[in-house]
Amino acid sequence: MCPCFRKMRELEDLSHHIQNKISSLQCILDLSVVEFPQNKMKKLGQELFALDRLLEDFEKCLGQHKEQLKHLKELEELFRKDLEDVQHIKDNVPAHMPRKKGPSHGNEPVIKQNEETEIKPTQPENVKKTIKRYIREMEVIIMPEFESIPPYMKGRVSYDQLNAALHSINTAVTAKYKILQQSVKTLNNHSRKLHQRFKDQETKDTKGQFFVVEDDIREFTQMKVDKRFQGILNMLRHCQRLREVRGGGITRYMLL
Repeated sequence: MCPCFRKMRELEDLSHHIQNKISSLQCILDLSVVEFPQNKMKKLGQELFALDRLLEDFEKCLGQHKEQLKHLKELEELFRKDLEDVQHIKDNVPAHMPRKKGPSHGNEPVIKQNEETEIKPTQPENVKKTIKRYIREMEVIIMPEFESIPPYMKGRVSYDQLNAALHSINTAVTAKYKILQQSVKTLNNHSRKLHQRFKDQETKDTKGQFFVVEDDIREFTQMKVDKRFQGILNMLRHCQRLREVRGGGITRYMLL
């Protein structure tokens, strides 16, 4: 049995007992017009004393119940606030929040203008299958990181706009390295040119790393490479999401 219900049961029992005592004393007082023997008077005094003790216990028990009720109301308020917070989080999930990706169907676009990669007919079963390699992406900026960016650096760029730009850069990185991971023989003319450009831009400092240049941003995203874009790159560098590697007249934005 729940302790709270057990206390209530005890309180009810104690209340009934007190009522019985009071009824008994009332009967005695009603008969007080009759002269009582000494032993009856003594018993009346004992009953009154017992009733006084019961009343003290009753008040003590009542005080305990009031304290429990106060505690339960505080818990109820805490649960209510937690429920409101959870509902608020549920109703305001940021659009840039990473979500679990569904099973791949192999039909994701890797280049713009609806150009599809030309794949050769299916090879015999004894030909080794291409292993899909991991492509690095930047993690989203969390609010404490955004708040740590100096105001002069943020300008008018909002938290959501910064993460939207981050995702656009991730899109460019993914599209670029999907092309690099394919055999040149399986690519169409446009993709082959891109593949060669990507290779020409690599240096010893970028070996084994993932990076994009401004032309990749223009090729695979709708972002404008302007002064605002440069400000966003400064913010991403501040948050240690990427760094610049210069050389050959090209600025490479390498993911960290």
